[in-house]
Amino acid sequence: MTRLKSHRLLAAVLAACLALMTAPALAADGPTITDLAGRKVTVPASVNRVICLGPGCLRLIVYLRATGKLVGIEGFEKRFPGGRPYYYAHPELGKLPTITPGGVSAINNLPDLEGVLRVKPQVVFVTYLQKDKADRLQNLLKIPVVVLSYGPFASFSKVVLDSILLAGKVVNQQQRAREVVDYLLAQQKDLAQRGAKGKQAPAAYVGGIGYKGVHGLESTDPKYLPFRWVGAKNLATSQAKGGHLMVDKEKLLALNPPVIFVDGGGLNLVATDYAKKPGFYNNLSAFQKGRVYVLFPFNWYTTNLGTALADAYAIGKVLKPGAFADVDLVAKADELYAFLNGKPVYAAMAKRYGPLGARPPFLEKK
Repeated sequence: MTRLKSHRLLAAVLAACLALMTAPALAADGPTITDLAGRKVTVPASVNRVICLGPGCLRLIVYLRATGKLVGIEGFEKRFPGGRPYYYAHPELGKLPTITPGGVSAINNLPDLEGVLRVKPQVVFVTYLQKDKADRLQNLLKIPVVVLSYGPFASFSKVVLDSILLAGKVVNQQQRAREVVDYLLAQQKDLAQRGAKGKQAPAAYVGGIGYKGVHGLESTDPKYLPFRWVGAKNLATSQAKGGHLMVDKEKLLALNPPVIFVDGGGLNLVATDYAKKPGFYNNLSAFQKGRVYVLFPFNWYTTNLGTALADAYAIGKVLKPGAFADVDLVAKADELYAFLNGKPVYAAMAKRYGPLGARPPFLEKK
């Protein structure tokens, strides 16, 4: 057999295999939904095999208690499992087949088609994929592709709540989806009511926020979500109105925050820099008075909703102690994690980043 004929035969065999693999997914006989990209997608009436692509997508399926329907996960989830409560709560996810590399570099790009087809999903959920690319992916796979979203970076917008409700409808977990949305809204309401009590809280600054990598104290967010929930004055808003921001050290000295929170993701960088340049840090009022506190990182493969809420309660305990006096941070964090992820995983988070709301270890040694 000639080499050309051999290649043609191989191509024909591969095409036949792909057709067989995708045939069951063509029977999308269920409801037609509108996804977060505004696309009309018809999904199967009974969905038992799904995959999740993109930042935060897997997390939403965990919230819906639908992990039993997952047939594969991104390699990124396995490579970097630390710091994400949904993965701590479900380490068994790591035993699922790897379908595509995933990660930040994969955002708005097509996945490994062969890896997706290999696990035979009935529905592909994906976050942050543009409409035209979602259509292309669906046409290539011949499998319904449903776009979900968290909205802007580090946000907790209505978009993510809509995504939970939509995904719940697709996997027949509508009641659970409504419970999750109602619970999240109730936590935000409780934080706002507590934050509105008493005198104006002192101004504060949060540093060490991750953004396309790990950063030190200069890395901040003028629209930092937990600050807004408890009505705290964010000093970074005087430098910019929104989006990730790097504040140089001279500007930070001029701001001189009375209270500083450090995101756990950048804590080691801050500790290293503190050891090298103690003079700079000790010129900041918050470091002089020991008013520096650790938060858990919630911007880790987009917004970890439970961690963002736990951080807000920790901030409330510091800035408005009277209004949050009855809150036990460990118990509250575990309540949030258990409700959303199915297990209380505060201990795993604290082991990695230290106790929530505590002073950084490098300051305790002074």
